[in-house]
Amino acid sequence: MPTRAERPNLIPFQDAQYSWTDDLPVCKQSGVGFSTNQIYREDGYRQEEHPFEDRSFHCRYDDSTFLYGVFDGHEGTKVANFAMQRMAAEILLGQLNGKSTNEEVKEVLRQAFIAVERGYLDSIGDLLAERTSLQFDIPDGLNSYETYQKFPHLVDKLNALNCELSVGTSAVVALIYHGRLYVANIGDSRALLCKTDSNEVLRVVQLRSRLGNQETTRCLGNYLVKGGYREFEELASATAEPVIAEPEIHGGIELDDSCKFLLLMSRGLYKSLEEVTGVDQVNIKLINFAVQEFQAQSTLTGVAQAVVDKVVRIHHDNNMSNLHSTITSGKRDDITLLNLLQLQQYQGMIIQVLVLQKKILIFQQLKLHQHLIYILQVQDRQTEIPELSLM
Repeated sequence: MPTRAERPNLIPFQDAQYSWTDDLPVCKQSGVGFSTNQIYREDGYRQEEHPFEDRSFHCRYDDSTFLYGVFDGHEGTKVANFAMQRMAAEILLGQLNGKSTNEEVKEVLRQAFIAVERGYLDSIGDLLAERTSLQFDIPDGLNSYETYQKFPHLVDKLNALNCELSVGTSAVVALIYHGRLYVANIGDSRALLCKTDSNEVLRVVQLRSRLGNQETTRCLGNYLVKGGYREFEELASATAEPVIAEPEIHGGIELDDSCKFLLLMSRGLYKSLEEVTGVDQVNIKLINFAVQEFQAQSTLTGVAQAVVDKVVRIHHDNNMSNLHSTITSGKRDDITLLNLLQLQQYQGMIIQVLVLQKKILIFQQLKLHQHLIYILQVQDRQTEIPELSLM
């Protein structure tokens, strides 16, 4: 294994804190692209609203076990960092030993998310104690204006703690284990599986999750809408915690010759495209972008980054031409896209080639890309690839 000094910092936006997952071999059959958030200024200068909050990993544990994850942080990076570092440990350190059925593997994933949530809540015990102490120091019966007038320093401290306790993340995690794909999703990140049907037509399968942060029902972290939910008037009547950390899990999906590639993405990617197009479902457009870049790029990271750059450019141009319009938001969130190519190669216990020569990789990609482009052209409906859903 390389020493810490020898490890390149591939993601400059991620915190310098070391994670044991840094020592896991990177899966060579995957690539990642990303872009920091942006506020659009009339003078054209780039301005970020906050530090980059997305996190991701794509690693090979052994010849039959591969793990991938995208974590879309909100209100800060603390939970996304914690989840990225802890999730792999809750899945890969013996938990899968002896597990052979789909239900057993899915239970490992479910318990991993619960353990990550529990571990994070344990880590903020001191913050919760300090918050409780501040609340006791403020007398009852005062409205918010009176409270701030009489105890401004306590209110400022309490607001700062509330901001820290509202940090959370969504997550989409993909596990390939003994030739089967399992996807666990919590929140509004997204997974798209591209397959061909019996007629060799490319299909888009969204491993669907309609669950998310405060606006929906699930996330990791964000204590204020969990243990502290009764303090919110809108949530106080709930009979149980309205936001939970149990994932929606799909699988196992056998990775046969029909499985072509998988996309994992943070909310920022598809939401940016939805805002520009005015439609809710942009999966087909994203798949078309990916197919085009598979043909143009020589690496999988190049493919992922090119798709991200294309969406960023479309969103930027649309907003810059409508800066004073109420239709556009005037800003864009963080974006992360992770792609996996030629999924059928994961079938079986042993992957014959783990590190490919560049020429061989390019040849295999072009062969697949030409096949997919041919399918789309023959069907003569490149923007009408049927979309399926696994429920």
